[in-house]
Amino acid sequence: MSLFVTELRRLAKRRLTRLLLVLLVLGLASVAIGFSIYSQKLSKEVVAAAQAKSDAQYRESMKAWEGSIAECDAAKARGDQDTEERYGPNCGRDWQPQPEMFDPKWNLPYQFDFRAEFPLFIAVFAGAVGLFAFLVGASFVGAEWASGGMMNLLLWRPKRLAVLGTKLAAVLTTALGVSVVLGGLWTLAFWLIGTYRGTTAKMTAGAWQSIGLDGLRGVGIILVIGAAAFALASLGRHTAMALGAAVGVFAISEVAIRIAVGVLGVQFGDRYLLSTYAQAWFMKQVKLLDYRVCDFAKGECHPAELLITWQDSALVFGLGAAAVLVGAFWAMRRRDIA
Repeated sequence: MSLFVTELRRLAKRRLTRLLLVLLVLGLASVAIGFSIYSQKLSKEVVAAAQAKSDAQYRESMKAWEGSIAECDAAKARGDQDTEERYGPNCGRDWQPQPEMFDPKWNLPYQFDFRAEFPLFIAVFAGAVGLFAFLVGASFVGAEWASGGMMNLLLWRPKRLAVLGTKLAAVLTTALGVSVVLGGLWTLAFWLIGTYRGTTAKMTAGAWQSIGLDGLRGVGIILVIGAAAFALASLGRHTAMALGAAVGVFAISEVAIRIAVGVLGVQFGDRYLLSTYAQAWFMKQVKLLDYRVCDFAKGECHPAELLITWQDSALVFGLGAAAVLVGAFWAMRRRDIA
């Protein structure tokens, strides 16, 4: 039996892997079920009810407006001097409610739109599976180092880089398999929600292609997260190394740098935040605006712009993952294993 198959089976049989997989499935299922309950298909009866409610609101507003005018006229007849302050100029006759102020769509219940909203749920899915890949990848190699299993394995297979690379391949294969299987079920679930509890209108071939590309980007970021977690845990020879690094990166990027660029007044300071690149990765691009160049006293303002694209995100995340992977393999080759 090959080392890859052995490592793949060991990873699949780990209790933590199975527990995290169960929690992942339950979490994703709860989100899908929640939206299926919350969403309501806009049938003719529902639209008619919303229209009737808007008409009733318009009539009530007209009645209140007419009553206010009558009170104002009565107050003027009594000789009151503060009618303009209380009811407005001309007793508020110029403020007559208009039917367009009571749009029926404001009374419609929420309806899930597959074409418009599913890309957001792809990002949610990628975040959940990315967390799974991070914990599985870090704990798999971290536990091996902490328990001495890595040293025992190297006695049997003394090729260090091949062993570490095979373990990494097992982690990435598992993450890819989970992403593909659950991603297909995730898409099917929301397609059914759109079909029976929402709408799947305007789903053209181009729309499906765009969703497919969004899914590929989601899988890509999942694999990057898993690989980075694996490399960090291998560098520190403990799962806690990856967890600590993740907390540190978050604290530096989303807290320290955000505060620093704000205090220093750095133009387009958000370009130094990882969350900006994560957003651009899923939304294809993010436009940063700088209004400090504006002089609103002169009228219209055209703020300075900086466009962050998904290609920029690929470069940032790709270089980051490559750096920690190179470090992990270099350390595996150079350090004392005992």
